Amino acid sequence: MANSNCKYIFVVGGVISGVGKGVTSSSLGLILKNRGLNVTAIKIDPYINVDAGTMNPTEHGEVFVLSDGDETDQDMGNYERFLDLDLTSINYMTTGRVYKTVIEKERNLEYKGKCVEVVPHIPLEVIRRIKEAGKNAKADVVIVEIGGTIGEYQNMLFLEAARMMKIEHSKDVFFVMVSYLPTPSKVGEMKTKPTQHAVRILNGSGIQPDLLIARGETKLDDKRKEKLSLFCNMPADRVISAPDVESIYDIPLNFEKEKISDRLCDLMGVVCKKPDSKKWNKWKKFVNNVHNGKEIVKIAIVGKYFETGDFVLSDSYLSVIEALKYSSYDQNRKPVFSWLNAVDFEKDSNKLKELKKYNGVVIPGGFGARGVEGQLKVIQYVRENKIPYFGLCYGMQMLVIEYARNVLGLKDANTREVNPKSKNIIIDVMESQKEHLKNNLYGGSMRLGSYKAILSDKTIARESYGKKEIIERHRHRYEVNPAFIEILEEKGLVFSGKSPEGDLMEIAELSKTKHPFFLGAQFHPEFLARPLSPHPLFNSFIKACISKK
Repeated sequence: MANSNCKYIFVVGGVISGVGKGVTSSSLGLILKNRGLNVTAIKIDPYINVDAGTMNPTEHGEVFVLSDGDETDQDMGNYERFLDLDLTSINYMTTGRVYKTVIEKERNLEYKGKCVEVVPHIPLEVIRRIKEAGKNAKADVVIVEIGGTIGEYQNMLFLEAARMMKIEHSKDVFFVMVSYLPTPSKVGEMKTKPTQHAVRILNGSGIQPDLLIARGETKLDDKRKEKLSLFCNMPADRVISAPDVESIYDIPLNFEKEKISDRLCDLMGVVCKKPDSKKWNKWKKFVNNVHNGKEIVKIAIVGKYFETGDFVLSDSYLSVIEALKYSSYDQNRKPVFSWLNAVDFEKDSNKLKELKKYNGVVIPGGFGARGVEGQLKVIQYVRENKIPYFGLCYGMQMLVIEYARNVLGLKDANTREVNPKSKNIIIDVMESQKEHLKNNLYGGSMRLGSYKAILSDKTIARESYGKKEIIERHRHRYEVNPAFIEILEEKGLVFSGKSPEGDLMEIAELSKTKHPFFLGAQFHPEFLARPLSPHPLFNSFIKACISKK
């Protein structure tokens, strides 16, 4: 198919939030890519924030960093993992970002003196971005997920942009609605009425869905398919059953059982290749490993972004969890995660003994002072008791501080972020970041995106990657203080990964002669882990966990 005639598929959600628009968009992209089409994906978030970087993870889940440094919604991570491609800032937009661009254009007289209005100028900027993303990727198909739920005020302008695109490109724009069909326990019957109402609300925006993904606890039966077909104004074969599954990676397989790629190819009027059986079999093998791990591997994740009311929000560390899964599945193991709040270890040191029942411990990224002393106690315990440890970003900084305190004897060692009055600032703010902090410039101002690192020979890092030069994604503004590097190395800490200039410490570790796996990465390796290509450092960590009796 010639990408000069690009197709656009808008994915919207009905009835409830969290209905699965992100994994649906990712799955549709994977399926169409497997049919020979060049696919890219866009996420539209309806909040005023310019990006996701300033939001607390318990507010909105993980912040996913793209290769060009854009701080985005966690759905962008799903797109990259399912589609196995690197996206950039043109694939992500928010209400705040769109308004900011329109206002800047107005200030620069780019509207040539016109009265700039919410409609049509905001939707037109949305359309411009969507088309640019398709052009940038030379895409045959652009999948556009509109955040939020049908009927919310926040996403009206994005729906208006989609409606306007449909008028301009009637044969190239299509709509997929992901809606929820509840089965009330006291009623004992799946109900279609909420979805009927959601479709009518969407109709009120001038949009008719072409395909309906019916989410629910169980499989959709023919009777309800017929009812949705009748009252939602579409053929019954365009109502796709999407029951709850054990793993999100089952979703593409279930969709293809319903022949969804055939429906989409027919809708778009394109001749798609037959499914690539070789690639599809790799995905099936991966999913088989998801369900059939030979043995379990117990991983403790010690973080501080778990609590949201009475619930645990594992989405705060979504990419870390998925990266651990991929490497576990690759070793034919089933990972079992325990969410341990770092603050609890500050209150009760006796809890440290519980860490012995885990095969490995991870401390992921984070900011601020809360839970730091608990994390340092955990790191000391796993170092001294030879429990595999993997520190990510903040977890690497804590590793270095713990080593300085308990091996070098610098008892007040700390990070400037937590205690700027400490005599031994082991982790200090980067020189390039001092001006940002001075002027309260926080959004999008950290060390963000992809950077090179050089690995030292005969180290865990070099052995894991199998090469000397790597590129990884960053999100931080503090680094290991150069004044302490020499003494740390003299006392046995190995900085196995450094920036090309040698001034920034990217990986810290202990040699295998001292510990089976005690390693921290200043970057976020989880952002590059993919289902069919697990990340090398996570692979080495999981192998060490398996070896631990």
